[in-house]
Amino acid sequence: MQNLDVFDDEEGTDTVFRDVILLALAGFVAMVILLLPHLNPPAKAKESVDSPGNVIVELRWSDSVDADVDLWVEAPGDVPVGYSNKGGQIFNLLRDDLGRQADVTNLNYEVSYSRGVPAGEYTVNVHMYRNNESVFPLPVSIVVSIKRNPKEAARQILNTQVTLRRDGEELTAFRFSLDEHGYLQPGSVHDLPKPLRAARS
Repeated sequence: MQNLDVFDDEEGTDTVFRDVILLALAGFVAMVILLLPHLNPPAKAKESVDSPGNVIVELRWSDSVDADVDLWVEAPGDVPVGYSNKGGQIFNLLRDDLGRQADVTNLNYEVSYSRGVPAGEYTVNVHMYRNNESVFPLPVSIVVSIKRNPKEAARQILNTQVTLRRDGEELTAFRFSLDEHGYLQPGSVHDLPKPLRAARS
């Protein structure tokens, strides 16, 4: 009988040890579950994306066409800005899209931004540098937006669509004038051709 009592004591000790281990493990799991939401809190969404410039000119064409369409812009009293002259005193070409060449995205898009909003006439041209697939005619869309001061959001003031019909063609999408407060002058918008690529100095 004495041997049986010793056996029962050992079995009881094993049960207590097992219970303590399981309780410790359960406590650890509970702590991990409670801490998980605090390890990587969700990022707060931004209300809006600030534009890096004041006058924003965007050019878009079909993402399915492997073509190199170029955006050219000219601010008052400045040199034309495009693929071969990516910066002037006022405008900078931030994205020069070559179609599918050296592009990890399928987005066909070019954009220029200005520093400030000087008064005077602005010119926006599009140029068909190369259409690798010879897809003609090729419609392209151009949008101009203005952000007059850092506290306001950019606001679209102009948009149009032009059609390119051959390699090397350069078209004036529009010419427009802004006043000294950055507002579009009534009656100033037209598309009288003004070459910018050849006029670059």
